[in-house]
Amino acid sequence: MRKPLKILFIGSYIPRKCGIATFTSDLYKAISSETRSTDLSVIAMNNILEGYHYPAEVSFEIQQNHISDYQHAADYINFSDVDLVCVQHEFGLFGGIAGGYLTSLISSIRKPIVTTLHTIIKDPDPRYRKSMEELVRYSDRLIIMSKMGGDILKQTYNVPDEKIELIYHGVPDFPFVETEKFKKRLYLEGRFIILTFGLLSSGKGIETMLEALGPVVEQKPDLIYLILGATHPEVIKTEGEKYRLSLERKVHSLGLDNNVIFHDRFVTVSELCKYISASDIYVSPYLSREQIVSGALSYALGMGKAIISTPYWYAEEILSNGRGLLVDFKDSEGFSQALLSVINDPDKYNELRKKAYKFGRKMTWKEVGRQYVTLFEEVIDERIQKAEKRWETLTFSRTTLPEIKMDHFRLLTDDVGMFQHAAFGIPDRNNGYSTDDIGRALVTLIRIHQQKPNEKILPLITTYLSFLEHAQTENGHFHNFLGYDRRFLDENGSEDTLGRAIYGLGYVVNSGPTDGMRALALNMIEKSESLLEELQYPRSKAYTICGLYAVLKRYEGASRFRRILIKLSDELVELYEEKHREDWKWFEPVVTYGNAKICEALLHAYQVTYDDKYKEVALSTLDFLTDIQWNGKFFDLVGNEGWYDVDKEKAIFGQQPIDAGYLTKTYITAYVVTGNKEYLHLAHRVFEWFLGRNRLGLPVYDFSTGAVADGLDSQGVSANQGAESVICFLLALLSLSRYTSNIVNTDITQYY
Repeated sequence: MRKPLKILFIGSYIPRKCGIATFTSDLYKAISSETRSTDLSVIAMNNILEGYHYPAEVSFEIQQNHISDYQHAADYINFSDVDLVCVQHEFGLFGGIAGGYLTSLISSIRKPIVTTLHTIIKDPDPRYRKSMEELVRYSDRLIIMSKMGGDILKQTYNVPDEKIELIYHGVPDFPFVETEKFKKRLYLEGRFIILTFGLLSSGKGIETMLEALGPVVEQKPDLIYLILGATHPEVIKTEGEKYRLSLERKVHSLGLDNNVIFHDRFVTVSELCKYISASDIYVSPYLSREQIVSGALSYALGMGKAIISTPYWYAEEILSNGRGLLVDFKDSEGFSQALLSVINDPDKYNELRKKAYKFGRKMTWKEVGRQYVTLFEEVIDERIQKAEKRWETLTFSRTTLPEIKMDHFRLLTDDVGMFQHAAFGIPDRNNGYSTDDIGRALVTLIRIHQQKPNEKILPLITTYLSFLEHAQTENGHFHNFLGYDRRFLDENGSEDTLGRAIYGLGYVVNSGPTDGMRALALNMIEKSESLLEELQYPRSKAYTICGLYAVLKRYEGASRFRRILIKLSDELVELYEEKHREDWKWFEPVVTYGNAKICEALLHAYQVTYDDKYKEVALSTLDFLTDIQWNGKFFDLVGNEGWYDVDKEKAIFGQQPIDAGYLTKTYITAYVVTGNKEYLHLAHRVFEWFLGRNRLGLPVYDFSTGAVADGLDSQGVSANQGAESVICFLLALLSLSRYTSNIVNTDITQYY
């Protein structure tokens, strides 16, 4: 099952009074209902400085004529976990020449973009052509609401077929009803109602209908022509109510005062449906052919109304095959004849209604929402596939690795040990030191010493080894937390603390710079031996296996350590056999942190024993971690803001360097074990998470100081730069550098 889509809509939005605001709101509701997702949001376009009192789904606002708002919106989108952006486009919604400010927004968005076109100009002047061409360029798909719109896109703007998607304007899913009970609610029972609705402007052609009413009223004196809708807000700004007043004067001059009603208000969708249900005929006397879509006409069709319209593009298409009648522009006599032909022929009237309603079933918001969701999923998948193809050529390329820079590592270290945390690059003494960090820091230092022995690293190894010796308790366990006042804050650390200490000590036994260091480390492991056989948790077992593997690489005949390694490895395999299922190849019902260390441990168990069961489980679970985190573009790691429970959605934010670092190291081990270069490729890709190849597109590694941020949060890169983060980064860099020829600099002498 796919995770629920996280879609962000850009357009005008209720309570702003415009057709696109209503459309965006209806589309939001339709897709929310279809996906059952609570992670949909809206960026609303403001045309007034004070904005509007928006509902909760509006998460960001753009002032139409403030170009800086558009770039800020792009940053907001890129830093979010939105999967796709859906733009509602009409030139007048956006600032700049021909709405050109929109380009500064969509050109900076790093998410897929699907644009719904509410206006398409067939013969644009150069300004509008440029604006539309930019929109076409940056949109993954263009949604049209009529076939004519697709023809114009192809002929005028050279848009390929595969970029165009026809999805009709949505309409309410209303039953096919008789009109009388709704007329009664409007106090119009017994009257024959002709309806025109929508925001009022001179292009609506209302005067044509008024001139057509005389002959009709003579035969149908109970007729009411109901003109529903407020004057368009943009018209109000420039002309006030000039057009409406001219229509009212015309009504009076034609003697139609008892047959024409103006409802000067912007109605809600539910109110509108009541008016449409009460009407007998809907008329759409627009004056311009260049009308590519009409929400009003769509609603009337979808609710099964008998419709008479002028032949603008949308009406010609949507009313074809007998779904409505067409009358030429400004042809009052033609409207009179069409109205009378419907009024005086009940069979014709019913046939028009039924055909309209039948066609309208494919336009209901439920159906439209389903089509949008299908398209969104297709576009998201295409982006991933394109990324996969783009990176296929780089499968065997090598990332240019940064130099091994120890500034921050050294900054965190004093004569006691390594501080756990650092805020804004400043060591935090309040939280003191941790055995968890010291054990892994020892592994890092030993790996550096292995790569290029240097006497200046010896004091650090000595300090950390001394810390562990001081932290070990009488029974062989380890305190974890030491305050800055040099007092331990716990009786014993966790099992993970024990495992991480053994991990570090094992590497000292393997490659410690002096005999004394190796001997002390071995004695400390032996002191903990009885505890190691009783470990319960998978990660503590994994750290211990990695430490014992390092010991056995130096002392192959150390059979007692070999027995413990096999026991712990068998227990991990048994746990996997118990917990995994076909679609969840993992040791636990939740994927949390430091996950790849378990896979790495079993690969090391294979290297010691050559027992295939360890390798099979290690690679199966490692491939599972790949599947749930590598999306073809970057590693989207499991976040600590909820983790990843089986049958639930993966948490996105709170991504931590420990996971990128451990994955890098484990992929390298998998490459060594199998010779499969795909693992080497993946090691490079996940390492690049540190350098900016991640969800936010931001580096967590500071090239100037060697510091590493503690993670990626929904607000951006964490301001904390603690010990675990820099340790895991260096472990990853050291592992990768052994199999990359272009390592820039591994000489650490210049950093001390």
